[in-house]
Amino acid sequence: MTTPVWDPEQYLRFADERNRPLRELLARVPALPHPGAEVILDIGCGPGNSTAALRERWPTARLTGVDNSAPMLATARTEGEPTAEYLLADAREYDPAPAGPDLIVSNATLQWVDGHLALLPRWAAALEPGGVLAFQVPGNFDAPSHALLADLRRSARWRGLLGGEAVRAGVHPPERYLDALVAADCLPDVWETTYRTLLPGPDPVLEWVKGTALRPVLTRLTDPADRAAFLAEYGRLLREAYPAGPHGTVFPFRRIFAVGTRRPRG
Repeated sequence: MTTPVWDPEQYLRFADERNRPLRELLARVPALPHPGAEVILDIGCGPGNSTAALRERWPTARLTGVDNSAPMLATARTEGEPTAEYLLADAREYDPAPAGPDLIVSNATLQWVDGHLALLPRWAAALEPGGVLAFQVPGNFDAPSHALLADLRRSARWRGLLGGEAVRAGVHPPERYLDALVAADCLPDVWETTYRTLLPGPDPVLEWVKGTALRPVLTRLTDPADRAAFLAEYGRLLREAYPAGPHGTVFPFRRIFAVGTRRPRG
């Protein structure tokens, strides 16, 4: 799978819509072990929008944002939450244990990490007694936005340039996350929500996926003419799948949420 090059500005184009699932996730986080002196890790912090939301909820916490994209971290330091510490690291390899976290949050990141279920027991074991692991991932890989993209990448016109790679669909049903949290000795709170997001402007679904699911394609299509041709073809398919209405384009947006509270040790 191509490692995507991220564009913070494009990602934040729909910042309000992207932040809503995060805020609803954080609203379900219970009291943390060290009130007023929380240690919080934001793994996959991106451009810092999630870290800023964490600062709003826990204003005196020691916050650390972790991401594997230098451009995203640069934006986080200047436009996200400048009072946090930031580390350039891959979620697969980062060890949260030395920090002794009260809370580990991962916002819209784990879908990019193959085999991420294996990370959950390690992250849960790193928590302080009574600490919390909270994450949310997209659950829309069967939606037209992703299915059409996968079909287009495998088509005769594009499989030579794109290798026929399918869009990464590394998420699991909610019950798998519940089982994983229970196995990691956590009290689970798992749910899902499908938002009906009203997106404004021309080709809004294309602009949305340019910030996320389309990043591996845009990374591989280095020739401007190829990129323009692909976007034109994909944009036409999206307009057919998501027709514009009188007030904008309705984009169903399913999310899977999980909060696990670590049981006291001993």
